[in-house]
Amino acid sequence: MILLIFLFYFNKNNLIDCVSFLTNAENPDPKVTIQSLTIITSDRPGLVIPIPFDPNVRSYEFTLKKGIQYQLKLSFTVSNNIVSGLRYMNTVRKIPGFILVESTTVMLGTFSPQNEPYTYKLEEDTTPSGLFSLGEYFVEIKFVDDDNKCYLEIEYDFQITQDWS
Repeated sequence: MILLIFLFYFNKNNLIDCVSFLTNAENPDPKVTIQSLTIITSDRPGLVIPIPFDPNVRSYEFTLKKGIQYQLKLSFTVSNNIVSGLRYMNTVRKIPGFILVESTTVMLGTFSPQNEPYTYKLEEDTTPSGLFSLGEYFVEIKFVDDDNKCYLEIEYDFQITQDWS
C-alpha cells in the first residue's frame, strides 16, 4: 500500500513537471523587465530613476555635481526563460552639438527566471570635471541579449552643475 502511494505521488510529480515544462516551452523567449536605475553617490541618498518614465518629456531627469564618484545600480526581473548574455549599453553625449563623451558596454551575464528582481552594480565612475563639463547631457541606454534582442531602449537628459543645487 505504501509503495502504491509512493508510486502514485512520484508519477504525479513527474506529470506536473512535464506539464510545467510544456507550458514554458510554448513561450521560449525570455522576458526582461527593467524596473529601475539608481545612481549612488557618497554625498547624497541614492537617486532612483523608475522605469518606464515618460520619454516624451524632454527635461532634466536629474542633476549631478561635477567631479563626484558615482555608481549605477540596475534592478530587473527575468521571466519565461533564461536570458543569455544580457548587456547594458549606454552612450553619453554633451549637448549642444551632441559631442560623444562616453560609450560603454557591460556584460551583465546570464539570468534564469525568478520572482525576485536581480540587482547589478556597475563599476564606480566619476562625472566630468573639466572646464567644459558643466551643462546638459543626453543619454541613450539599451539592454540587449546574445541574440541582439533589445529589452529596453530609453533616452533621457541630465545636467552636471557646480554643486548639488
